[in-house]
Amino acid sequence: MAAAEELAVSDRPCLHMISAFLALEPPDIVISYARELGGGSITESVQRCIWLRCISKADLKLQGPFLKRFLKKLINEIESSGEMVLDELYEYYASCLVPLKDDGANVGNSKLLKTISFIFPNGSSKLEVRLRSSVNMLEGDTGCSIWPSSLFMSEFILSFPELFANKCCFEVGSGVGLVGICLSYVKASKVILTDGDFSTLANMKVNLELNNLTTANHTLDSRLHDKMVQCVCLPWESASEDDLHCFTPDIILGADVIYDPSCLPHLVRVLSALLKRKHSYHEPSAGLESDASLEKGAREGEQHPVAYIASVIRNIDTFNYFLALAEKANLVVTDLTEVIKVSDFLPYLRSYDRPNIKIFRIYVSMF
Repeated sequence: MAAAEELAVSDRPCLHMISAFLALEPPDIVISYARELGGGSITESVQRCIWLRCISKADLKLQGPFLKRFLKKLINEIESSGEMVLDELYEYYASCLVPLKDDGANVGNSKLLKTISFIFPNGSSKLEVRLRSSVNMLEGDTGCSIWPSSLFMSEFILSFPELFANKCCFEVGSGVGLVGICLSYVKASKVILTDGDFSTLANMKVNLELNNLTTANHTLDSRLHDKMVQCVCLPWESASEDDLHCFTPDIILGADVIYDPSCLPHLVRVLSALLKRKHSYHEPSAGLESDASLEKGAREGEQHPVAYIASVIRNIDTFNYFLALAEKANLVVTDLTEVIKVSDFLPYLRSYDRPNIKIFRIYVSMF
């Protein structure tokens, strides 16, 4: 046991292996880390580390399908290499086989518990976020899935905590609540998460509670404390001007919200209403305002909030439609992707396609 503890603390590949397992990365990815850790094979000490730090802490009810696939591949890998398999791994695999037989019909609507570990670049600390999310976003439960841009937006927040500290932050299309949890971590003065789907909001509240945050009522509550996050049902298509004017955010955020052309006119209308509220000056961050065009944008954005949108551009026509709608609404969209350096807090997430994500700053044009 001591050897496994020492291995986990001292070896970065072990940290990556454990983090990948907790995030429910594909089994092949986790096993590749295990093989790397064992110098080419999954030794007894590596197996012991997997058992103590991963398997024994797993929740069979919420992670059963993943555990079954992972253990099957792990045991096959160990046996194929001629290593001895720990008895504990065999026994746990057997326990995974029984309950899953009755749950197969409900897999499409089931949830898994993932832990996303944000490893700080200096390696001295990490932020662990526990999230109940959908098994497969293609099953129609998109609001309860962890989208790539929400991971990137979270890294953006953690890279520039001074930008969000002591600010009122408002997210559109909050999904599982990951961005809101990171905003709370960097001490945003108020965190308001919104979504148009009640089942998504219910799952979001569960996730906030899993991370020791409490939720306020759906109505605006000015008495929020630092461990409280406000969750609001806000369908873009039916949100009235009065509804939107109740909020006075300093910063609006959105992750992977530019993908459905039919929703874009409503999204732009919501962003426009929130961005045109004159109430505060958004102080630019030195780390973000590194060229003349961004400094000009900050001056134009005085007395108005600012929005940051992270997105994978899956369809260029859809994105151009968004840009046209924004221009018509007198909003300026600036691509920050090549201007800022967002730190890599998720080096172990090999399934996370980080290079394809762009981040945009949006503000009201004063001219």
